[in-house]
Amino acid sequence: MSKKIKTIGVLTSGGDAPGMNAAIRAVVRKALSNGVAVKGIKKGYLGLLNEEIFDMDVGSVSDIIQMGGTILGTARCTEFKNPEVQEKAARICAKHGMDGVIVIGGDGSYRGAQALSHHGVNTIGIPGTIDLDISGTEYTIGFDTAVNTAMQAIDRVRDTSSSHERCSIIEVMGRNAGYIALWCGIASGAEDILIPEKYDFHEQTLINNIINNRKRGKKHHIIINAEGIGHSTSMARRIEAATGVETRATILGYMQRGGSPTCKDRFYGSVMGAYASDILCGGATNRVVSMVDGRITDLDIEEALGRKKSISEYYFEVSKKLNYYEFPKKQNH
Repeated sequence: MSKKIKTIGVLTSGGDAPGMNAAIRAVVRKALSNGVAVKGIKKGYLGLLNEEIFDMDVGSVSDIIQMGGTILGTARCTEFKNPEVQEKAARICAKHGMDGVIVIGGDGSYRGAQALSHHGVNTIGIPGTIDLDISGTEYTIGFDTAVNTAMQAIDRVRDTSSSHERCSIIEVMGRNAGYIALWCGIASGAEDILIPEKYDFHEQTLINNIINNRKRGKKHHIIINAEGIGHSTSMARRIEAATGVETRATILGYMQRGGSPTCKDRFYGSVMGAYASDILCGGATNRVVSMVDGRITDLDIEEALGRKKSISEYYFEVSKKLNYYEFPKKQNH
């Protein structure tokens, strides 16, 4: 029998993502409804080590669901990889009476939660990252807002690219994953989509596409470039030199992390936060919340970290077919 959970902590770690506040709100209010006290931990694992810990009540999370970022703040903490530091963090949890901690973040945050679990602290992870790169879950909080923000920016760049008959390389975030680039590329009708999982770094293919599309009467050319490939500015210079087509690079950057979360991110943030609070208050540990076949569930952190998430081959094929302009000619029978 696991001991009764009386107090839990909640922290956000790594990169911020729209919808984290919805998850924090749900964690706090669901725990309180279960008769469990909640402590907020500021600035992720760094704040835990510095004991930046405070009591949270219903009012602590009022009017935050529509806010971007995270009210708890976040920070990188490379020192948390040290086992002695992890043990210190577990002692701090015990000192503040926290029987368990909910961690909202990406795979690096999961590894921290895994370490705390190994030191006797009940931990539950919630997938919060715009990159959608966490295995074992179909959805991560923040992704929908990020791709919508990027898509709207791409639409605006397309307007000016078309007016000036340019080629535009638009770089989106995603670290080493191409999900944002692939989704935005399909949604915006980009002519080329470059993602780390598939790109062969043969720029001549891009150059040929631009030249061939010009011959077919296409006045502009949009290339969506994933952060994991990068070097958009130097790529633009090379393409312009090779094609004679004016080429500009636009790097969208951190704007993709900001802004009010979409309905989808508020909804999933709320549901995942509530679910995490329920299973932690029930005594679960070393688990991560996930979306599988459209339903909320959970799996072991070890299993989640041991899997590799891959890009859908069909989605990638769709991106190529929809953006190709020379279709087979009809045959006469």
